Amino acid sequence: MSPTLISVQVGIPRTVLRDSEKVLTGIFKTPVQKRLRMRALNLEGDRQADLSVHGGQDKAVYAYPSEHYSYWKNELPGMELPWGSFGENLTTEGLLESDVGLGDSFTIGTAEVVVTQPRLPCFKLNLKFDRDDMVKRFLASRRTGFYFRVLREGEIGAGDEIVRVHQDENRVSISDALKIYLGEPDSDELRERALRVRYLSASWRKGFSQRA
Repeated sequence: MSPTLISVQVGIPRTVLRDSEKVLTGIFKTPVQKRLRMRALNLEGDRQADLSVHGGQDKAVYAYPSEHYSYWKNELPGMELPWGSFGENLTTEGLLESDVGLGDSFTIGTAEVVVTQPRLPCFKLNLKFDRDDMVKRFLASRRTGFYFRVLREGEIGAGDEIVRVHQDENRVSISDALKIYLGEPDSDELRERALRVRYLSASWRKGFSQRA
């Protein structure tokens, strides 16, 4: 069965309290039933709060595998986890970190996207789940999801097929990219390959280059 877009979520930043301080965050997303325009910097109706670390062309749209929800339901008993719980715009089926590569491109609806990097969680994930350990647990799980850059704007909607139209020849998966980031042994060769990926995000390219 082909990978599928299960659900689409958007949201505008809202202010929440953290240790009595106001924090603006765009992590709260709500499923949308209609088809939406996927644009170069975001989805129609979606906004990021802190553009210094979120958004931009390299992180226009965030995708998260629906397969991970069962893991988190076991990890977080009693917590409701509707689609979009991890702040993702796109909840997918059939695309996992182990087989999605940096630089792989896909068509979704009439849009085309390319994979740029894994997601590194920030403190706002702790805020969203009201837990101090959520960022640490998220990264440790390696269930990070991944960001897309939009190569061709178009319309997307839940139920759309996700078709891989190009597999990057360097074959560095999202799981591999996390191994490099976490400094695992024997990741030097992976890092060299990752640096050859045309669409590796600028921030990850800088980080990987500095380790060389």
